[in-house]
Amino acid sequence: MNYKNIGRISGKIMILEGILMLVPLAVALIYGESLDHKLGFLIPIASLWLLGGLLQIPKPERRTLYQKEGFALTAIVWFLMPFFGALPLVISGDIPSFIDAFFEMASGFTTTGASIIDDITSISRSVLFWRSFSHWIGGMGVLVFVMIFIPESNDGSSMHLLRAESAGPQVGKLVSKMKATTGILYLIYFGLTVLEVVILMLDKPIAGYENDQFFFSLLATFGCAGTGGFGFIPGSMELFNPFSQYVMAIFLLLFGCNFGLYYLILLRKFREFIHNEELRTYFLIVAVSVAVIFVSLIGKWEAFPQTYTTEEAFRHSLFQVASIMTTAGFSTTDFHMWPTAASTTLIVLMFIGAMAGSTAGGIKISRIVIAVKSAYTNVLKLINPRYVPKTKVEGKILEEKTKNDVFAFITLYFFILIAVVFLLAFDPVNGTVVTVISDAGTYTVEHGFYSNFTSVLSCISNIGPGFEAVGPYCSFSGFSGFSKLLLSFTMIVGRLEILPVLLLFSPKTWKKV
Repeated sequence: MNYKNIGRISGKIMILEGILMLVPLAVALIYGESLDHKLGFLIPIASLWLLGGLLQIPKPERRTLYQKEGFALTAIVWFLMPFFGALPLVISGDIPSFIDAFFEMASGFTTTGASIIDDITSISRSVLFWRSFSHWIGGMGVLVFVMIFIPESNDGSSMHLLRAESAGPQVGKLVSKMKATTGILYLIYFGLTVLEVVILMLDKPIAGYENDQFFFSLLATFGCAGTGGFGFIPGSMELFNPFSQYVMAIFLLLFGCNFGLYYLILLRKFREFIHNEELRTYFLIVAVSVAVIFVSLIGKWEAFPQTYTTEEAFRHSLFQVASIMTTAGFSTTDFHMWPTAASTTLIVLMFIGAMAGSTAGGIKISRIVIAVKSAYTNVLKLINPRYVPKTKVEGKILEEKTKNDVFAFITLYFFILIAVVFLLAFDPVNGTVVTVISDAGTYTVEHGFYSNFTSVLSCISNIGPGFEAVGPYCSFSGFSGFSKLLLSFTMIVGRLEILPVLLLFSPKTWKKV
């Protein structure tokens, strides 16, 4: 294990995080916040720069990274980022408990959007900005960003880092040079971010928040770009005007696409873009889900508290499908109170997620396609033993390793989901009653299995809200400290797609060969 090189790159990440904290520090200065809020960022910045600088002193004999080292480094970085990112929340006093603050920032960097904050109006502007900014930072990946600035290597080190941090069963380069690939990805990411901010600024300000339009447009865009779901005003996105809600829904779907497809558009390879199998499956699922929810909302066969016009029913259907499928978790209404068909559809989408190579979480469309096709070929093999199974995706025959990796991931995904749900069954919060105040009215729910199950599903798929006591108008504050740490771990496992974190905790990883 190349400890010195892992320390050196970890140090660079720490220095980078300190630099990124300068932005919310500037927000604290602009809004004239208290000394505690300014020190909340100054102290971590100084600590990160000092520790990061010290880690640059030992010179590694070998600067290459083997695959297990790349995976271990990625997992280490993703625990370090929320650890130091939580310090401003604690020092400022906005979230005094370090465990709560760590949960909040693990949720931020992993673009989950689950929160322990019950009263969002009590949080300072600088911390609100830092929470949402962490979505944008974590969306594309921290190490992917760093690879733009570190020297190019010919030994595959960069590819190991990209594979460990990027989403999907198959990760590759857009161009021959890794640095150019990461540069292209971030240019697309940054361009879409700027475009959404500009379009949101065209809408009229939210009533009661007339002076905050640019600030809120930035925070909403950070959440859409990283497909995270931190709310920054009461009711998540409920108070936003219909125009902005439509804009956010469209951009959520765009950020849920594989960024490599946008590169095809830049190369004017429109035919390849249109005929991409995963893309067509993605939008087919979106269309069917919107239709099912829309029909259930305007139908009269099941009573539910909300009353929507036809336009409202379509808008809420589109927004929630876009938000849940891309694992953002924003909400425009209390979907917990929707009819059974609608809420069941959302739960299914929580499993699926969006496309590989996007900023979204979940199992991913590509894995679902591969799993279904592989299962189908196996059935044909059972029917006709002489049949030679060939699973094709995008017109290419898949290797057995890719199919095995997909089934291994899905197996681990459900194993971890079940294990964490089981552990949450022992939390003292179970059986407590929670009062919910939403657009559906005021009602009470009991924290039980449904709350635990959807909270874990939300965390491992990096979504944010669940149902029942962790619904869109509730928080995760009721869980015990142990459960919050466990759910934080689950978020990081989901963001890194399981293997890098499991490898980090394997004793064999750290043995000398």
